[in-house]
This record gives sequence, C-alpha cells and structure tokens, in this order.
Amino acid sequence: MEKVEIEIDGKTISLEAGDLARQAGGTVIVRTGDTMVLVAATMASKPREGIDFFPLTVDYREKTYAAGKIPGSFFKREARPGELETLTCRLIDRPIRPLFEDGFMNETQVICMVISHDQENPADIIALTGASAALLISDIPFNNPIAGARVGRIDGNFVFNPTYEESEKSDLNLLMAGTSDGIVMVEAGSKELSEDIMMDALAFGHERIKKIIEIQEKLRGLLGKEKAAVDKKEVDAELQSKANDLVRAKLESAMEISGKQERTAAIKALRDSLETELNSEGCSDLKSDLGNLFHDIEKDVVRTLIVDKGYRVDGRGLTDIRPISIQPGFLPRSHGSAVFTRGETQALVTTTLGTSVDEQRMDSLEFKGTKRFLLHYNFPAFCTGEVKFMAGPGRREIGHGMLAERSLIPILPSKEDFPYTIRIVSEILESNGSSSMASVCGGSLSLMDAGVPIKAPVAGIAMGLIKEGDRSAILSDILGSEDHLGDMDFKVAGTRDGITALQMDIKIGGLDKELMGRALSQAKEGRLHILGEMDKALSKTREEMSVYAPRIVTLKVPKDKIRDIIGAGGKVIRGIIEQTGVSIDINDDGIVSIASTDKKASQAAIDIVESLIQEVEVGRIYLGKVKKIVDFGAFVEILPGTDGLVHISQICDRRIKSVSDEIQEGDEIKVKVIDVDQQGKVKLSRKEALKQEAAEVS
Repeated sequence: MEKVEIEIDGKTISLEAGDLARQAGGTVIVRTGDTMVLVAATMASKPREGIDFFPLTVDYREKTYAAGKIPGSFFKREARPGELETLTCRLIDRPIRPLFEDGFMNETQVICMVISHDQENPADIIALTGASAALLISDIPFNNPIAGARVGRIDGNFVFNPTYEESEKSDLNLLMAGTSDGIVMVEAGSKELSEDIMMDALAFGHERIKKIIEIQEKLRGLLGKEKAAVDKKEVDAELQSKANDLVRAKLESAMEISGKQERTAAIKALRDSLETELNSEGCSDLKSDLGNLFHDIEKDVVRTLIVDKGYRVDGRGLTDIRPISIQPGFLPRSHGSAVFTRGETQALVTTTLGTSVDEQRMDSLEFKGTKRFLLHYNFPAFCTGEVKFMAGPGRREIGHGMLAERSLIPILPSKEDFPYTIRIVSEILESNGSSSMASVCGGSLSLMDAGVPIKAPVAGIAMGLIKEGDRSAILSDILGSEDHLGDMDFKVAGTRDGITALQMDIKIGGLDKELMGRALSQAKEGRLHILGEMDKALSKTREEMSVYAPRIVTLKVPKDKIRDIIGAGGKVIRGIIEQTGVSIDINDDGIVSIASTDKKASQAAIDIVESLIQEVEVGRIYLGKVKKIVDFGAFVEILPGTDGLVHISQICDRRIKSVSDEIQEGDEIKVKVIDVDQQGKVKLSRKEALKQEAAEVS
C-alpha cells in the first residue's frame, strides 16, 4: 500500500492505493477528514465494435453504512441512485471524458463508493479527484490528470473545500475541475456575485487544483501501470482528400440555410450523395469510415467559417442573440406560466404553488429534511423532431433541471415572507441550443406571472468557443451544432446585478484566464439584452396571485397552545379542516399555516384557531355552551377545549333545588369568570353575568 497526501489551507487530502480491489484496473481511496471514497477504474480488454463514441460509464454511490445509518426504504438496502448521486455522476463524467486518448473505444467504467462519511466534509468533489487518480495509475490510456475543488466565500474571503457548516454561511458554491494548464469544468451557484469575483474564485481554486495534481503524479510514480496501446484507425489520406473535394463547397452552402430542419436535411442529403459517389468510384469498406470522414469535414467547415470569416451557421454575428418572443400567462388554470422562445429553442414553463405538505422529503448522507423549491425539466423526443421511447428523466434532464433550479434559488423570497412550496416545470417544446437557459428565463417569468415576489428577474445564456491554434472566437447564444462541433459549452445565469449560476464544460485541454474573462464579459452583455426583452413582456411580479392558487395565512401561537389546536389524536385540527375545508399545518415553533382558495373559509379557520389560543380572563363575560349537568352545578365550555364549572349557587340569584330547573345541556348561556385556581380550574357564575348585564342596561 502506498499513500500520498497534501495539506491545503489546513485541510488534508490523501490518496491510498495498492491493497484494496486489486483486480480493477486502478483503485484509489481518497480521503479528507473522515470522509472516504473508494474509486475503481476498469476497462474492457477489447474495443467495442461498430460505435462512433467513447463508451464511458461513471457511477457514484453513497453507502448509508458510511455514516452509520440503515436505509429507510422497505427493502433496507440502497436502491437506484438518488438525484444528488446522479448529479455527482455527471460532475465526474463531464471533465474526464474529453481527456482520454483519441481513438480509444474500450468500454470503461469508473465506480465511486462513499465508504465513510463524517457529516462535515462533502464526498462529491474528492470523488472527482479520486476518479482521476484511479485512472492515472491504471493501464487505461488516460494521461492528463485533473483534480476537483470546491470554493466558498465567507465575509468576502474565499474558502477551499468548505465543510457543510461553512457552506451555510457562504454566498458562493463553486465546484470546479482542472488540469495543471487550465480549467475544464465549472458548476456554480452564487448570490448575484460579479464577474470579477467569479474570476478571482476560479483562480483561487485552480491554484489548489495544481497542488492536488502533484500528489496524483507522485502516486503514479509509485504504483502506475503501463498504459494500454490505442489502435488508432487512420483514415486513408487519398479517400479523405477525394471526399473533401466532392463535398466541401456544397457543405459550405448548406451551412448558410437558416432553418435547423432544412439545414439538417440538406446536410444528410450531402452525406448520402457522398457515399453514392465514393461507392461508384470503387471505394470499398466505406461504411465504417464514412461517419467519421463526413463529421471531420463538417466540423472543419463550421470552425473555419467562424474563425476566418466570423460567420455562424445561421448567419448571425459572434455576439448576436437570436430573436426572442415571450407569452406570459399562457395557461389559464396554472398558477403561473410563460412560453419563452429564442430562435428554435422553446420552453413552456409553469409555476405551481402549494403548502408545506407539498414539500419534498429528503434523506441522504448529507441532508435530511424537506425542500420547498423544485424545478423539473422535461425533454420529449418531439422537441428535436425525433421518435424515442418515453421513460423517466435521465441524467441529462436531472442535470439541466438542477442548473436551472440553482439559477433561480438566490432570487426567491424567504419562507417567512412567502410560506409556499414552489414547483416549476419546464417542458421543452423545441430545442436548438441551450434549453436549460430557456428554462431559467421561462422559470423567472412564470414565477412573476404567479405573483411570487422574487428579488429580481433572472436570465440565462449559453456561450461557445472555437479555438484553432492562436485564433479563437467566443460565440453568444450557441446553437446545438455549435455546441457539438465547438470547444466549450459555458452557461451563465444571473440578474442585472450579478451571477446566480455557472456551468462550463471544455472539450480541449483547459481554458485560460484571458479567454474565461472574455467569455464572462460577453455573456453579461447577452444576459442584459435578454433581460431587456423579458421586461417588455412582464416587467414586474403580478400584484395578485391566480384565483386558483391557495392563499396561505400564517399565525404565531404560543408553543404550549399547539396541543390545544391539534387536540387528542388530532381530533380538533381534523374538525377545523372538515368544518372549513382549509389545509392547516403547524410546526414546532408555533407557526400555524392556513391555506385555502376560499377567503371566507380561510377566515373562519383563523377565527377558530384564535379562539383556541385565547387565555381565560378573570372578570370577563363569555357566551358558553352547557356541556354537562351534575347535581352540584353545570360544566360550561367558554372557549374551544376550555370548560368551567358553574356551581348551583351561581346559576341565579335565588335558591334552586335542581340545576335543570334553570338550564339544560346544549343551552348557550352567558357566564362570568370569577376565578382560575393554581391547577387551571375555571370557576364561572351565571348569576354575576346576569347582574352585570342588568346594571349596564340600567
């Protein structure tokens, strides 16, 4: 067993390898504090035939035993990955995928298992570092190590790999991955921070990433295996030249077609004609080469047009934003809705308001509690003109939804100011570039349409990069093809005052500070333009919520009165709900939330609750109901759940033989509180109440 470690800003990160899971290609245990992740990387012995993509699978699993817990499910074992585990799989997959050797087609799997968790240090970011280290010491052709870092910001100071407690105080949650040369992946949420602060945070994180990579290289020197050779299939140069001559000029003309469907059809026709012409010239075994051959020509055409001529596929300039149209309030019965269309990307986004009963219950290694804001993103096949089986959300949908959710969280009102559960659903109706950012824009508009008092509107934009040697071009509001054939997908969301979320993926070795700064500056210009277009459609939150949305009224009651409102076995609160038709929730702090779409019903419930928490006042007259008659008097309910005794001598101003001579069970009578003893027993007098009323009349 070999172990290497480094201390950065008082926090130790260690890598151990050599004695566990030795049949895997490479295995590492990465540790910080008492949080430990075992990462194993393995590849198949032979390339997978008949594919044109790298078959990489990344799996991240949290084991509940790691924190001394037993799973809460019926089967008492870990089930399929939850949302946080799925997002971590993406977090690891995205930065490592572009760094394998070109032409490597062996199925490769990276499995990360959280085997110890100290409830202080997150496991996701060290799992990313562990994945790189496991690949680096294995025989898998991965030679460019990366490391992960989380950057927080507390009181204006950056914090490396903050604990959960530190993250609670932070106005920045920046996850990043990088090589020694540059940054390759960014995932961030922030409270409207400026571009300059974000640049400083990235620089802070990258300096620490370089140090973590040093210990990976040290571990490779101790345990690293010889890398497997990659059998790169070379395309015949003569065939490549012939194909280029036949199709390049036609492909350049096809790229000038503005509509996605028409352009795609023209490109497909060119591909088919190329195959026919090459076959007629006697080129054999073409099928296996044609896809890569045509893709390389298409990629070169698009990139050359952009870098040399500043010309994009749809005819726009590098900084131009596609036409935007917005229809707020599109759906009549949803609480809030908007259709946001930018070019050929369109999202129908709805906001639904609910009560605390609708909050999502969460139970993971890191978090147990409830979540009051949810954003769900759906990507049906028809949005790209395709036919596919409809299944549950995949990793991509979960990731895009979380990015949009993170973008909007900073502008939401607090639960105290707006005690609603909020669910946003984004249905992508058309897609040609950055549907997640359309979801951000549509989500912001649907919140405003629903009457949610957000702090400020949020817009999002996707940026691209084409880099050829020393020449580079940064693209605003990229199309799907520019994402596919380009070097960067950089999404930025924020208000006019600052950034609320970032996501960046790089397909090249890394992004330097100068290019990052240019991209952020250009993204800000685009974001402000989009916010201006959104203002034209809906400039502020609607003053009135939808008539179909529940109205929630909150009351603060003494904690010792909670049991009076609930009643034995919940009898009292169920009675209020049955009588008024409202929804009621009470928390341990004495906050009573009453929700209903009927204002009268809501007020009736409020009146009942207020009567339940009233304190009995000595000397006050109450209209009570006779609940029970006994030989020595009558028990009268003067407040819900509060009875008092009217002694037979206090029923009237003359002597009576029987209580029932004057009053009967069920009668409503006025009584005066004459005493409350130390045990809380209430003494009442009908005689005194009658006297006081008579005196007031005279």
